[in-house]
Amino acid sequence: MSVSSAAPAARRWWALALIALAQFMVIMDTSIIGVALPRIQEDLGFSQGDLSWVFNAYVVAFGGLLLLGGRLSDLFGARRLFGAGWLILLVGSAVAGAAGNVAVELTGRAVQGVGAALIAPSALTLLMMLFGANPRELTRALALYGAAAPAGGTAGVFLGGVITEYVSWPWIFYLNIPIAVLALVAAPVLMPAGGAGARGSVDVLGALTVTLGLGGVVYAIVRAPEVGWASARTWGVMAAGLMLLAVFLGFQAARREPLMPLSIFRTPNLGAANLAQLLLGGAWIPMWFFLNLYLQQVLGYSAFPSGAALLPMTVLIMIGMVALAPRAIGRFGPKAMTVAGLVVLAAGMGWLSFVRPDGNFQVDVLPASLVAALGMSLAFIPSLGTAISSARPEEGGLASGIVNTSYQVGSALGLAAMTAIAAVQGADEPGNLPALTDGFSAAFLGAGLIALAGAVLAAVTLRSARPGSGPAAPSGLPAEHGSKAGR
Repeated sequence: MSVSSAAPAARRWWALALIALAQFMVIMDTSIIGVALPRIQEDLGFSQGDLSWVFNAYVVAFGGLLLLGGRLSDLFGARRLFGAGWLILLVGSAVAGAAGNVAVELTGRAVQGVGAALIAPSALTLLMMLFGANPRELTRALALYGAAAPAGGTAGVFLGGVITEYVSWPWIFYLNIPIAVLALVAAPVLMPAGGAGARGSVDVLGALTVTLGLGGVVYAIVRAPEVGWASARTWGVMAAGLMLLAVFLGFQAARREPLMPLSIFRTPNLGAANLAQLLLGGAWIPMWFFLNLYLQQVLGYSAFPSGAALLPMTVLIMIGMVALAPRAIGRFGPKAMTVAGLVVLAAGMGWLSFVRPDGNFQVDVLPASLVAALGMSLAFIPSLGTAISSARPEEGGLASGIVNTSYQVGSALGLAAMTAIAAVQGADEPGNLPALTDGFSAAFLGAGLIALAGAVLAAVTLRSARPGSGPAAPSGLPAEHGSKAGR
C-alpha cells in the first residue's frame, strides 16, 4: 500500500503545508538579508568587496551540498534528514544572529546553507511519498510547493525591511528559530517514516569534490564582476572548480556506491527536465534581481515600496502554480507546458527590456512583469515534476538533490552573466539613470534569451507524456499509476 493511500487525507495535506513551509524558508533565507546588508556591514565591519558573502556563503553551501543531502535522504530516510536539516538551520540562524564579527557571521550563514541542503531534497522526497501514487494530487501538491518559493522570496524582501527598520538586523536570523522548533515538533507526527530504501555507504570523497568544485565555480562567477573577467584569479579559480567537478565525475564512474550514479541520467526525461530547471533559474533570478534594482535606483522606490511593487507578480505566480498550471498540464501535458511557459517568460523579459529612465511602474513594469510571472508559473511545475518523478523510487532523494542543484546553479550562473552584461552597458554608473537603464535593459534581454534557449532545448530533448498523466510517469511505470515512492 502506498503512503499516500494509507495516510489520512487531512494529515497528508497538513504535511504538505509543512513541506511548503520548508521551501518558503529556504528561499526566504536567500532574500531576507538584502535590505539589512548595510546595517550588517556597519556593525560587523565588512568591506564592500566581502559584503556579498553574507549572501554567497549560504548559496555556496546550499548548492554545493544538495547532492549529498539527496543521497543521505535515500540512505537514512527523508524524515530523519528533514528534521536534521531544521536542527542545523536553527543552529546556524542562532550563530548568524549573535555574530560579533565577520568570520562568525559567515560561519553562521554557511551552517544555514548546510541545513537548507538537507531540508530541500528530503522535503521533495516526502512530497513524492505522500502524493506520488495519485498523479492529479501530485500535480496539486507540486503546485502548492512551487508557489511557496516566490512567496518566500517576496516575504524575505518585506520582512527584511520591516525587521531591520523597526527591530534590528539579528532578528532576520532569529526569526528562523521558532519556525524550526515548530517543524521539529510537527515532522514526527505528520511525515511518513519510510523512505530509507537505499543501502550502502556515503561517498565522502565525492561529496567533498562536488561541493568544492561547485563552490569554486560559483565563487569565480560572483567575484568576477569585482576582480575582472580577464583576471588570472577569476580563471584560475574557475579552472580549479571545473577540474574538481571533472574529478567528481571520474569518481562517480569508478565507484561501486557513488554519491550520484551517472546511470540516473539514462532515465528518460530526467536530464532534459533538469536542463529546463537550470535555464529557468538562469532566466528568472536575474529578472527578479534587476527589476528590484530598476525600481529602487531608477524609479526611486525605497526598499519597502519596492517589495510592494513585486506583490502583483508574486500573487500571479502563486495563482498560476496552484490553479492554472495543474489544469494546463492535465490538458496539454508537461512537455508542452514547460516549452510554452519558457516562451511566455522570454516574452515578458523582452517586454521589460523596453524600460525607460523616466518610466513608471504602471507602464514599464507591471504588465511585462505579469507576463513573465505567468511564464514562470507555467514552466516551473511541469519541469520540476518531470525531474522528480522520472527517477526510480529508491533514487527519489538523489533526483530531488539534482533538480534543486540545477536550479540553484542556474540561478548563480545566470545572475553572474547578466551582472557582467549590465555592467558593460552602464549599470555600474550609480546616479546615471540612462546608463543604469541601458544596463538593466540589457540584463532583461539577456535573461529572455536564456529562457528562449530553454524553450528550444525543452522542445528538442523532453519526451512527450500523455496529457492527464500528471507531471510525468516514473521510468518503467504506466503513466496512470504515478510514482511508487513510499510503497
